[in-house]
Amino acid sequence: MAQNKFRGLGIALITPFRSDGSIDQDALLRLVDYQLRCGADFLCIMGTTAETPTLTASERRWLKDTLVARVAGRVPLLMGCGGNCTAAVVEELQTADWSGIDGVLSVCPMYNKPSQEGLYQHFSAVAKASPVPVVLYNVPGRTGVNMTAETTLRLARDHENIVAIKEASGNITQMDDIIKNKPEGFDVISGDDGITFPLITLGAVGVISVIGNALPREFSRMVRLALNGDYASALHIHHKFTELFKLLFVDGNPAGVKAMLHAMGMIENQLRLPLVPTRLTTMEQITRILNDLGIKY
Repeated sequence: MAQNKFRGLGIALITPFRSDGSIDQDALLRLVDYQLRCGADFLCIMGTTAETPTLTASERRWLKDTLVARVAGRVPLLMGCGGNCTAAVVEELQTADWSGIDGVLSVCPMYNKPSQEGLYQHFSAVAKASPVPVVLYNVPGRTGVNMTAETTLRLARDHENIVAIKEASGNITQMDDIIKNKPEGFDVISGDDGITFPLITLGAVGVISVIGNALPREFSRMVRLALNGDYASALHIHHKFTELFKLLFVDGNPAGVKAMLHAMGMIENQLRLPLVPTRLTTMEQITRILNDLGIKY
């Protein structure tokens, strides 16, 4: 049976851009080194936070090869591969180069809103085609469809290489149902920074984090304390970042975390359309909180 390597603090890695719109390789490599130096347990590449829909096929190949080479096996790599055409996802899984990649993060099909049976059949096809372990990704706020606990558990029981789910439904009861009834070897990973602490207290094994791009040292400490049962200390850190959690998403993701990284002097504040930078007022609030917390790069 496949094992879930994706525990602790995972980083939903951004893609830094230069002012001319090209990928900023130097900033990308600095960012990865910073995250690994400061406690990241794994990286999630080419997910939502990476602005993957705006990347060309050649850019995606370059990013994969560059990140595999830079990480060099120091932590596991989870790579996004999903879509709303099952045949296209299966073809990518069967034909792409997955060397150096430890697992695939596959999001629920968006826009065409499949039924629960459609979701089950889609992910069954993904599991059968994937050469690496599969982490499901349930994020109804983006896809328009929620995968129920029943469907998630059915997939977990029927496919040994489906090892975890990144849960971002916002429904704690649903997540707790999965944790309570999951088969051995299947894990729940938080897909939302703001509920990572309570979800770990229920039995989740970590988070795929947006704020971890900028604050890996602080957030990894919170995650480790919670996983080790020191809930009081973890809760103290969680409460320090409550306002930042809200600001990160008020103007959309990854606009908030890119504003934070820019305020820390790590990247240019550039996104690709249709995404745009945060409003000035949001940037000012983020900068004020970082100064209050004494956060420096």
